[in-house]
Amino acid sequence: MALSMRLSRGGSKKRPYYRIVVADARSPRDGKFIEKIGTYNPLLAKDNADRIKLDTDRAKHWLSVGAQPTDRVARFLDVTGVKERAAKNNPNKGKPGEKAVERAEERAEKLKAAEEAAAEAKAAAEAAAAAPVEEPAAEAPAEDVAAEEAPAAEATAEEAPAAEAGEEKAEG
Repeated sequence: MALSMRLSRGGSKKRPYYRIVVADARSPRDGKFIEKIGTYNPLLAKDNADRIKLDTDRAKHWLSVGAQPTDRVARFLDVTGVKERAAKNNPNKGKPGEKAVERAEERAEKLKAAEEAAAEAKAAAEAAAAAPVEEPAAEAPAEDVAAEEAPAAEATAEEAPAAEAGEEKAEG
């Protein structure tokens, strides 16, 4: 006879309460069982001692005679130290792919370069603040402003006839 250690549901609607039982694998979930070896109340907090109650001696006995625990019961047995449970998920599955790793490295390099540039700018600003301030000549800025205004005036002169020609085509 194939034995299984599994949960048998009790409790009312939306208020589950489980018994940890040893039963024939062919019997229904909430049906006939051989022995009740513990309880599980999922409504209690995870750190509550009454959440899982398990008779470890009886669990060891039933494991020794060949009872197979379900995944959930195997977790309970692992928590109580009765049986070691191997992890079933693939640890490499959650790791990022090659391109994601490359993008993360590029971002890290850019952040490092930006931090270095900010540090250099801060050092330059401190050096400039420490150095004596020289007053610039009064004529030099005036020439720069006049030189900047001249190309702007030429650009507006060229745009104006083009705009007038566009208006004539629209009217005609």
